Amino acid sequence: MSSALDSSGAQTTLARTGSTGRAATRDVAVDTAAFEREIRADMTFLADDAMRGRGSATHDEHVAALFAASQFQQLGLEPGGDPGSFLQKIALTPDQRSTTARREANFEDTDRSETWNAIGILRGTDASGETILITAHLDHLGVGPASSTGDMIYNGADDDASGTTAVLALAHELAAAPRPRRTIVFALFGSEELGGFGNAGFLKRPPVPLSSIVANLEFEMIGRPDPAVQDPENALWLTGYERSDLGPELARHGAHLVADPHPTQKFFQRSDNYALARSGIIAQTVSSFGLHKDYHQPSDELSTIDFAHMVSAIGSMVGPVRWLADTTWKPSWNPGGKP
Repeated sequence: MSSALDSSGAQTTLARTGSTGRAATRDVAVDTAAFEREIRADMTFLADDAMRGRGSATHDEHVAALFAASQFQQLGLEPGGDPGSFLQKIALTPDQRSTTARREANFEDTDRSETWNAIGILRGTDASGETILITAHLDHLGVGPASSTGDMIYNGADDDASGTTAVLALAHELAAAPRPRRTIVFALFGSEELGGFGNAGFLKRPPVPLSSIVANLEFEMIGRPDPAVQDPENALWLTGYERSDLGPELARHGAHLVADPHPTQKFFQRSDNYALARSGIIAQTVSSFGLHKDYHQPSDELSTIDFAHMVSAIGSMVGPVRWLADTTWKPSWNPGGKP
């Protein structure tokens, strides 16, 4: 996130259904033990010291993008990057490189001339081409000033290996199900921490017309529960919840979503969703960031992740996202909500 502003192995349905004010959700059977293993494996790779914090626009970010691209290919998704590729390479402009040099003055001195997105497409059955966009950012801060313990690797386990893992897990579950009505694009952006350079490149060269994107859900910092959310049944919150009818409708269909309990932090404007929202797309961020002290510190390590929370939280989104991909309903901005 930018600082600019049941594990028994049984087949079960992780998405909530029920009769207490919630509409029925299309069942998506998930092997919860396998689901947890996948989440742990992806997090372990992305947040390992060997990834050197996945610094924005570095070789390490490129490796993270390749890791995601290989999974998209293995799932049988269509490539959504450069022609025939799951990777989208974005050259930084001279102005962006100058900005980067200033921002990264205290971090590793390495060439930062390009950034990378990883994009896979699950093609829907409907000829209209309507699209749901599921996103997170690959990068973090990389190698920088040492902490009091001498640690110089800003692993970014919560920020945002957790969101990247959520996108990959959702891609796995949804690609294994029958094809949805709407197309689903899974996009993992580079250089969010530098100011959204990967996102900007995506907007210039989108894999589908921007006008076809019905909604965007960005996943950002979901590695721990937020103490500000008191209801354990609702482990996630949505930035700008009051700006559109997307969050309430997803919650009605089983998503563990409530309103952002930290409105003064202006999180709606602090993630990749914002540029998409300014382009007219209903774009909001799913999170559970509790303002913990490890934000943008070397201490944002794998050991701080609450995997039971992650498994439940991501699992709660499988059915609602599938519903959103199958329905004809479209979200809209509430009066005064569009940025």
